Amino acid sequence: MRQPRLLPGLLAVLALACAGAGGAPAARAGAGGPSAADRPVILAIGTSLTAGLGVEPEEAWPALLQARLDSLGLPYEVVNAGVSGETSAGALRRAGWLLQRSPAVLILETGANDGLRGQDPDSLRAHLEAILDLAAAATPPPRVLLAGMEAPRNWGPRYVARFRAVYREVAAARAVPLVPFLLEGVAAVDSLNQADGIHPNPAGHRRVADGLWLHLEPLLRSGAAR
Repeated sequence: MRQPRLLPGLLAVLALACAGAGGAPAARAGAGGPSAADRPVILAIGTSLTAGLGVEPEEAWPALLQARLDSLGLPYEVVNAGVSGETSAGALRRAGWLLQRSPAVLILETGANDGLRGQDPDSLRAHLEAILDLAAAATPPPRVLLAGMEAPRNWGPRYVARFRAVYREVAAARAVPLVPFLLEGVAAVDSLNQADGIHPNPAGHRRVADGLWLHLEPLLRSGAAR
């Protein structure tokens, strides 16, 4: 199974800045298929939930999306640009460099660590909007799939509601499709999470990949993603 290219942290930024083509060696194309350089890129910017903390690279949802694309004969290359512990501010700092890869699709998963730290939802909103501005300014701009997150209940109902609303309002204002909650059906389910109760286990990542695919497939099938 071809795995997505991994672009962890600063190495990803430096590699993209120097080569403009991703840091890890590109996986080989299937027999008779397009080369790695010719495949449109699906760029996944995210946190440890995307990076696959605690699971093998091939068990994280970007790799599972890659396997599904391959099985359907859809010649896209998934690039995993998840960084553990990153806030939305960190995602914004990396976004300009990462978008130099000219992805066809951007899956944006950020904010989980903002919520864990109780950071101001208005700051999260500003960072999401700034990343979407960078994406819109790219030539050509990628189609965007925004993955929503939920804040921990311990911050109180008002904070939780404000945090949740950020994703819905940004998606509506920018007319981008929204996955309402990346961990829908996974969060707080013991059998789908690691011992920390936060990060999905392999079964949880399969559930995440299934949920994302419901939103990603229409972008690819419509022909909107080049």
